[in-house]
Amino acid sequence: MAVDYAVIIVYLAGMLAMGWWGMRRAKSKSEFLVAGRRLGPWMYSGTMAAIVLGGASTIGGVGLGYQYGLSGAWMVFTIGLGLLALSIFFSARIARLKVYTVSEMLDLRYGGRAGLISGVVMWAYTLMLAVTSTIAYATIFDVLFDMNRTVAIILGGTIVVAYSTLGGMWSITLTDMVQFVVKTIGVLLLLLPIAVIKAGGFSEMKAKLPTEYFDPLGIGGETIFTYVLIYTFGMLIGQDIWQRVFTARTDRTARWGGTVAGTYCLVYAIAGAVIGTAAKVMYPKLPSADAAFATIVKDELPVGVRGLVLAAALAAVMSTSSGALIACATVANNDIWSRLRGAVTRSGGEEHDEVKGNRAFILIMGVAVIAIAIALNNVVEALTVAYNLLVGGLLVPILGGLLWRRGTAAGALAAVSVGGLAVIGLMATYGILANEPVYYGLLSSLAAYVIVSLATKPTDAAVLTAWRERLAGRGADSDETPAADPVAV
Repeated sequence: MAVDYAVIIVYLAGMLAMGWWGMRRAKSKSEFLVAGRRLGPWMYSGTMAAIVLGGASTIGGVGLGYQYGLSGAWMVFTIGLGLLALSIFFSARIARLKVYTVSEMLDLRYGGRAGLISGVVMWAYTLMLAVTSTIAYATIFDVLFDMNRTVAIILGGTIVVAYSTLGGMWSITLTDMVQFVVKTIGVLLLLLPIAVIKAGGFSEMKAKLPTEYFDPLGIGGETIFTYVLIYTFGMLIGQDIWQRVFTARTDRTARWGGTVAGTYCLVYAIAGAVIGTAAKVMYPKLPSADAAFATIVKDELPVGVRGLVLAAALAAVMSTSSGALIACATVANNDIWSRLRGAVTRSGGEEHDEVKGNRAFILIMGVAVIAIAIALNNVVEALTVAYNLLVGGLLVPILGGLLWRRGTAAGALAAVSVGGLAVIGLMATYGILANEPVYYGLLSSLAAYVIVSLATKPTDAAVLTAWRERLAGRGADSDETPAADPVAV
């Protein structure tokens, strides 16, 4: 295992080096939080794909393939569909707003009264997303070093917190680009063909497994529908995803770069399901479906390649973890803390002072994430709570603001409050993992938004005019208009 250890250690050291390099580049709020809004199409595509394809998509995607066969691809496939929908229909408008958070967008659209409560909901979502990603380090480091769970979480979490705190979005962008390359080589180009060959090829896989393993809808229609509600719609509104859209140099980059990333996700989904199906042939009686990835890597891959594939899994977890962490810190600082202390948005030279504040919030949130990850055992439940709150509480007011002119601030607040409370109450009634909370929570949020919006005074014409100006790319601060950057290709 010495060669495998060396590969992992070099990879982790490289992540820290990227953080140090990013620190030298992040000199303003815009540079620190959204990489100066100057990423070109290649970097944008790679980093966007990296953040949405985390440990759940890699380890979990293979596990679903082990359990259900090719239809196990649906979870990651719906993530790709969500990214495609966001990129094609909304990303250009989002990029032109030149904001930092989803709540700032809601303030612009509804007149400055919807941000705090939406910020609290978004903060809870990004916090849980960061926590679940951090817990995944335990699985990977256990395979690598037979390491204690708590020590593994602290080690992986500390590295992510370190490079994220140092350079903000620049460090995360650079590390995500490396992680994208490592995942592509490790999972798609190495693990996928090796797994299929070791399983005897597709003909042998079909001969040894039940026919439902090759049914594209074998996982069940209701499950697929729930994946669409949670993951496809979740991709449309998550702060972690929007913050990457804000990094695009132009709205064209956001649209086409995101489309490439979404297409990559669809391929990655199928690859994970095929690897899991192959693992089922080789190891038909594993104690847990989620053990399929680690088992096939540990037992079937040659020295060196095994280290690279485990680095790919680590890359998947780190990219999601760092993206969720900076999103969580950005929301906590800009949407909650700044409002509670009555701060106004700074501009010009004072923006440099805000780098320290955002860096401090990443460090604080990072420590909190590590502590919660150590205390928490059920990853699936935590992630389900996060996505249920996000979709049930924020989907309607966000998409309503983008698509329906008659939506009002009162309607948006009602949608967030009613949808969020409905989701919490229904999870208590039906259980956290039940489908009903997100179904009925979303419907109640939609009903509240429409009824209250129609019953209240329309949004002020001046607010809507300013909103349309920002959607058209006018009215944002001129000093945030990105220049060409040779690094951000």
